[in-house]
Amino acid sequence: MRMRLVCAVMVLLAACGSKEPVKEAVKRREPVQAPAVYKVRMETTKGPIVVEVHRDWAPRGADHFYNLVDEKFYNGVKFYRVVRRFVAQFGINPDLKKDQLWRSLELVDDPVKEKNKRGTLTFAKRGPNTRSTQLFFNLSDNLSLDAEGFAPIGKVVEGLDTMDQLAFVYGDMPPRGSGPDPKKIQTIGYSYLDKEFPRLDSIQTARIVE
Repeated sequence: MRMRLVCAVMVLLAACGSKEPVKEAVKRREPVQAPAVYKVRMETTKGPIVVEVHRDWAPRGADHFYNLVDEKFYNGVKFYRVVRRFVAQFGINPDLKKDQLWRSLELVDDPVKEKNKRGTLTFAKRGPNTRSTQLFFNLSDNLSLDAEGFAPIGKVVEGLDTMDQLAFVYGDMPPRGSGPDPKKIQTIGYSYLDKEFPRLDSIQTARIVE
């Protein structure tokens, strides 16, 4: 198959892990270059969201997202961090082995060409060249993220109202809030979320719209 990744800024987390599994993955799969423009339809528990991705905005990010969606990586993934008027973040797979493999493949940063305006989709990261599988929707204009190197890859073209309805009941993740801890998700799994944060919304399926 084809292989398809200020205080608030500090916690836009994209966890990393050992790169060893990636070496084996690269042997089995070959990444595909994404089209110049493509759409991804996400069926969420609140309704559909359609994202239009522009490769010229962030080529590495656009290609990586294309491959992840093609591999069905985001099917069943929860929006674990939703902060009102800030971001809705997702990208930790419920299969811990699959999640570890893909988040080990970190991307070289793309230059920031577009602004982090409301409705844009951007890869999360915890420092230079650490983008992997986690992304966030900008729920408002977060232009301060531009200078921090967060490069949007696309924008919501259908379902902005759906994006706004994603459950934000738990607040930000530690240490800024008492919401889900991504490190626990990546070690314990979704049983941790199901038990302590049952009202989270999720992506039921994500597919490339031809």
